[in-house]
Amino acid sequence: MMKDITLALNAAIRAGEKILEVYNDPESDFSVERKADNSPLTIADKMSHEIIAGFLKDSDYPVLSEEGKEIAFDDRKNWQKFWLVDPLDGTKEFIKRNGEFTVNIAFVENGNPVMGVIYVPVARTLYFGQAGMGAWKMELADLGAELTIGALKERSVKIPATDSERKFTAVGSRSHSNEETVAYFKKLEEEHGKIEIISKGSSLKICMVAEGSADVYPRFGPTMEWDTAAGHAIAVAAGKNVTLADQKIPLKYNKENLLNPFFIVH
Repeated sequence: MMKDITLALNAAIRAGEKILEVYNDPESDFSVERKADNSPLTIADKMSHEIIAGFLKDSDYPVLSEEGKEIAFDDRKNWQKFWLVDPLDGTKEFIKRNGEFTVNIAFVENGNPVMGVIYVPVARTLYFGQAGMGAWKMELADLGAELTIGALKERSVKIPATDSERKFTAVGSRSHSNEETVAYFKKLEEEHGKIEIISKGSSLKICMVAEGSADVYPRFGPTMEWDTAAGHAIAVAAGKNVTLADQKIPLKYNKENLLNPFFIVH
């Protein structure tokens, strides 16, 4: 697994840097949200996917990616181990140019994400975690050389960090709030008194719970497996839980329908 997480870490960072080239290009026009052919968003997605696929081809496992070719359930239902990738998570945030988009790479084993890497290109922040290893956060200054897991851990902070001074904090989607989420936040206020509610884009919401800057993230709207797997792995490695909203059982992966049920990270 050490070789695999090193591949994923370097793949996410290099893909994120390529995305930034498109994002920072003054000629890029993000006025159209639809992923039209040759739009900057589509180009960024594809470039990121190609870089990640280039790294992961050196591993022994198949790749399921939002930007990859569609893979029938009959072909993947027996996959015990595979990569699950979102080359650019946070479409709306990318278009809004608010920086809250990520590169997500997860490794899934028997339906459970056991390793995850999330890179935030604009902030140059890296989150990574693995079952049995724990979870880490790092602010990257120098991206010159290929990075090893050992070097990264030396320069990283283990998460979660504790902050007993802050209020109970819930995090919600910046672009996908709804009545169910508002009702859930109201219930939390009945339990905890006045709470802090923060809006974030992409998988950063899961990262906030994993790092200890938020206590809970309820998701009562549609997400796909590649949106959540990397964050799920990091959260669990940090000692958190990602469970179905109506049951205390973990979210599972490589389902026939890749749409996630509603869930809560806590």
